[in-house]
Amino acid sequence: MPTSGRSLTDKQMGVLIGALLRVGVVAAAAVVAVGGALFLWANAHLTPHYSSFHGEPANLTTAASIVTAARSLDSRAIIQLGLLMLIAVPLARVALSAAAFFLQRDRLYFTITLAVLVLLLVSLLILGR
Repeated sequence: MPTSGRSLTDKQMGVLIGALLRVGVVAAAAVVAVGGALFLWANAHLTPHYSSFHGEPANLTTAASIVTAARSLDSRAIIQLGLLMLIAVPLARVALSAAAFFLQRDRLYFTITLAVLVLLLVSLLILGR
């Protein structure tokens, strides 16, 4: 992609970020669709009880437990893994933008983008508990 050395043009950066967003959203949607299909396949015989609400099991409340359960093909965990992937797409976009601004040696936008990334991570990982 870069034409000379490590510098990125604005157009190349836009194309790269656009590709990241497309691939990320499509991959997340595919994972959710697979999880949904597995869930429907396994639970097609059950009758829903709309009078009571049952949240997700306690073992599906952290990212690590979701990944572990998804490895064992738990359909709910696979759906939640897809949703975690969807949440990660904008984070990856900001991280990619920061890397691109760093390679362009644009200190101002690199600093601003890095601050946004830190705020997103703090709000997701620390304040989201």
